[in-house]
Amino acid sequence: MELHNLKLSVLYAPPTASTVVFPTNESDRLALLKFKESITNDPRNILSSWNASSALHFCKWQGVSCGSKHQRVTALQLQGYSLRGSISPYVGNLSFLSSVNLRENFLGGEIPAEVTRLFRLKDLYLSNNSFTGEIPRNLTNCPELRVIDLERNKFTGRIPDELGSLKRLEMLVILSTADNRFDGTLPANIGLTLPNLQFLAMNRNKFSGPIPVSLSNSSQLVTLLLYRNNFVGQVPNLGNLLHLRNSEKKLTSIHSKSDILSRVSYKELYQVTGGFSPNNLIGSGGFGSVYRGILRHEERMVAVKILKLEQKGASKSFMAECNVLRTIRHRNLVKILTCCSSVDYSGNEFKAIIYEYMPNGSLEKWLHPDIDNGNQSRNLNLLQRLNAAIDVASALHYLHDHCETSIVHCDLKPSNVLLDDDMIAHVSDFGLARLLSPTNHLSHNQTSTTGIKGSVGYAAPEYGMGGEASTQGDVYSYGIFVLEMFTGQKPTDEMFEDSFNLHNFVKMALPEKLVRIVSPKLLTTKEVDEIAAAATNEDNYKYNDHDNDIEEEESQMNPNVQKCLLSVLQIGLACSLDSPKERMNMEDVTRQLHRIKNAFLGFGISG
Repeated sequence: MELHNLKLSVLYAPPTASTVVFPTNESDRLALLKFKESITNDPRNILSSWNASSALHFCKWQGVSCGSKHQRVTALQLQGYSLRGSISPYVGNLSFLSSVNLRENFLGGEIPAEVTRLFRLKDLYLSNNSFTGEIPRNLTNCPELRVIDLERNKFTGRIPDELGSLKRLEMLVILSTADNRFDGTLPANIGLTLPNLQFLAMNRNKFSGPIPVSLSNSSQLVTLLLYRNNFVGQVPNLGNLLHLRNSEKKLTSIHSKSDILSRVSYKELYQVTGGFSPNNLIGSGGFGSVYRGILRHEERMVAVKILKLEQKGASKSFMAECNVLRTIRHRNLVKILTCCSSVDYSGNEFKAIIYEYMPNGSLEKWLHPDIDNGNQSRNLNLLQRLNAAIDVASALHYLHDHCETSIVHCDLKPSNVLLDDDMIAHVSDFGLARLLSPTNHLSHNQTSTTGIKGSVGYAAPEYGMGGEASTQGDVYSYGIFVLEMFTGQKPTDEMFEDSFNLHNFVKMALPEKLVRIVSPKLLTTKEVDEIAAAATNEDNYKYNDHDNDIEEEESQMNPNVQKCLLSVLQIGLACSLDSPKERMNMEDVTRQLHRIKNAFLGFGISG
């Protein structure tokens, strides 16, 4: 059975006096003759054997199959014969009929309601014809139906609500209404009455409204085709869904180009996280909390981000993150594995995104270890920090310059950079990401959370004045990120107030006072002791006059280390300038950082 030949036509109407006959062998013969009368053109003379005066038994007529026991018609196989005409209502008298295949003809008119009297009907193929009218509401009088195929006709109207309110089509495996003129919304309970559905094609119609959440009950669903409609909202959790195409017009959700396979249920996420236990909590933010767990089909630890949907903008954050991550692949970007859009045990909307688990956590926890949690022994050496700076720069360079549509992260900071087993950095959390217009590099607001562009201390100053998201905004955040990573100072530390910020803190120190501003963890124990003795009060950090011998301090630092730190901090400053036009671009940043690293490692390349 080929999927492209699926059709959908099942209708029911009360029997009329002109069509009711006793269900006997003779009634089957008469019904077939009436069927032939409704055919106006038979170019291949397929029905020539269908003759009342013929001695040939009707079970031998071409296209007719009968059961061996009762010699009753069980199948009509008349596909592909270029027949013209309509379907006779007398077809309803073929009470043993289980299969009707009339696809690829030129048949038209409405499907007679008498078809719904065929309570043994299993397969109904009517694709590639010119049938019109609506689907009869009593379609569920055929409880044995496995295939309903109405594809490529001229049907109109809505899908009957009865399809989603009566539990009489539980055997249905294939349902196709593709390439017709149907409109309206889909029955809300369609998934509850069709639990065995594997193939659902409603593409190329005029359907609107949301995709029913009840489809999550169709756990056997393999293929869902909904494109070229006017659906809105999100695709619900769809069990074992393997291939998904959405509306190319208005369905702003995950589609077939994605590796996101909506195969994870709320129940499974609840179980693998221990009921979202605090013991499995990795971290939390404005739009959600992240838990660790092991999914059965992944057989590895994953990170589960649970959206706080009560927070304004959380749903848009979910959409933005899925919309961005489904299209990008880079070694320094966190990989999304799957997602869940369902309801929890209380009936509340539930959304989650599942990522690769990064065992070494966020960069922030390495830069600013929490002594109370026993992380004070964590430290990143100079080379590890330099590698992290290169990793993040490479990710931004890819997002800005190597994606089909440029992407702005809009919330780059150490807590959104995760480290894997090998301490390779991965940029994460695309909840505020924007897709840029290819013409002017202004953001498409519909792909992100409206009005929010970054975190305090890291957001570009133009954002505070209502400026549009831009790649240069990411460059600013990256500059602050670099300055924080190599000085150990957060841009939100209390020492920074008014116009005195992290950028100015570093700018005022370079190059002479470099040794005073770099993170003590980048220096030897001897250097830490000597510098700590010199830096005795807050005035030292603001660079008021003091009596320390700067030259002596500088002499304690390895010249190679000093040159590397100075070069990196200068890049941080060049990226965090107030004027967007004066900032570096990520391509140049990445190239220069590689040169700095090579020089630091003694490869003979000057910085």
